[in-house]
Amino acid sequence: MNKTIAFGVNLMIGLLFLLGTSSVMAQQETKVKVTGMKSAKGKIILNVFKDDAQYNDEKPFKTFSFDKKAISNGELTISVDLPQGTYGITLVDDENGNGKIDKNLIGMPKEGFGFSNFYMEKLKKPAFNDFKVDLKSTSDINIKVKYM
Repeated sequence: MNKTIAFGVNLMIGLLFLLGTSSVMAQQETKVKVTGMKSAKGKIILNVFKDDAQYNDEKPFKTFSFDKKAISNGELTISVDLPQGTYGITLVDDENGNGKIDKNLIGMPKEGFGFSNFYMEKLKKPAFNDFKVDLKSTSDINIKVKYM
């Protein structure tokens, strides 16, 4: 009986260890290349969304903020650690450093913005499916900043 209990406890500890290490291994470094920035003032804010509901509610899964001092010719490459999965990433070129995108009286952005692997050509907010990326198949994301 005691051997059975000891075996069960060891088995559970082993399974917990495997589950813990597999979630750590699933984390991956993702490179985000940002192009088209106008200046080195302020910071870059990346909002990571897991699905359409988070995106529509403007409640990101994760938010990252980066200094723009390393900008060169309007380009900057940054790295983020994310678990493997499908995400939509939005960017704000927060030139005044207030932590949000500033808009004019009619709601048009006054600062630069962008979306993962998607360049907005129309004046319509894209759907989550337009800019989602699967980090299982790629670890590189490109975001071209657009200014209105």
